[in-house]
Amino acid sequence: MKWFVRSSLAFVMAISLTVPSQAADIVETAVGAGKFNTLAAALKAAGLVETLQGKGPFTVFAPTDEAFAKLPEGTIATLLKPENKDALTGILTYHVVGGKVLAKDVVGLSGATTVNGQRVDIKVDGSTVMVDGAKVVATDIECDNGVIHVIDSVILPSDKSIVATASEAGSFGTLLAAAKAAGLAGVLDKDGPFTVFAPTDEAFAKLPEGTVEALLKPENLDKLANILKYHVVSGRVYSDQAVKAKSAKTLEGSAIQIRVTDAGAMINDSKLITTDLDASNGVIHVIDAVLLPPAKQASARDVLYGAVSEGVVMFNAGHHAACADLYQQTLQGLMSTNMDVSMKLHMHSVLTSAKNQQCPTERAWTLRRGIDQMFVSLPR
Repeated sequence: MKWFVRSSLAFVMAISLTVPSQAADIVETAVGAGKFNTLAAALKAAGLVETLQGKGPFTVFAPTDEAFAKLPEGTIATLLKPENKDALTGILTYHVVGGKVLAKDVVGLSGATTVNGQRVDIKVDGSTVMVDGAKVVATDIECDNGVIHVIDSVILPSDKSIVATASEAGSFGTLLAAAKAAGLAGVLDKDGPFTVFAPTDEAFAKLPEGTVEALLKPENLDKLANILKYHVVSGRVYSDQAVKAKSAKTLEGSAIQIRVTDAGAMINDSKLITTDLDASNGVIHVIDAVLLPPAKQASARDVLYGAVSEGVVMFNAGHHAACADLYQQTLQGLMSTNMDVSMKLHMHSVLTSAKNQQCPTERAWTLRRGIDQMFVSLPR
């Protein structure tokens, strides 16, 4: 099968295309061919001529003048305006892949990451090779800083943000409502790039009844934000990269685990059901269950604050012995954690002093003073 595809590609390469007889850079080759005038004008308007005349190497999927002519009337003239330079640059860089990727390599790929940051899909069907929706009509035009493959249509990157892409899909209403309530929708709409593992509405519906409603309450928005951040990874991470990495640190701070099982690719215990949905500021992978971040161990300051808050009530109610026991148990528990050695020595000294006191009131006060000294020394 591969031999047949490569033979077919070799036949496609035989399509007549006039190029300079001596090696030239990508821009010189395209101009010399006489069939890429619109592409050359667009590269000049976008300020990319010098880049594609650089060392490279680059692989360019080059649309012909006929390919550009297929675009809706007025599109090219609009894109060539100075105020649309960023949009034009995004489109042109979507046609460029870093490195030199020859036809024999292209047919073995399912996709390629472009200089734009988004990926193009590559499909081989018999003698036909498609890059997104464009057909490859000539291949392996060698240049001294890369290679050109000719395509019959202009390919367009996504111009919609993660939020807009999810909204258009129609199956992420709960996720979008939660992101808006937590103040994250604006970030996912403009900043990036991000990788979002997006639970569907059905995934949120699997949570215990009332969970979503409770999380949307003002007093729980910090918790909601942390849950949502646990679904987001910085940068564009496509599915093959994610599987290879096996784990990824989320914006929440904890890592998600990625593995392949007989049931398919899994993110923690959630199944990946759709992957690699490109957006202008990232990529979306769809999952079938909501991911919940691991419970974070309370800080030593929080533990001490909680013990004192409870102990004060006990002490003021006359339960001095119970208060002392609570303080003692708290310090003993912190002794087994990964705390600074000097702090552990302090706790050991306090516990020893309290142990030698018979009066519950004095024991409580000794432990309390030791706790107060620790509290002010610990980082916030």
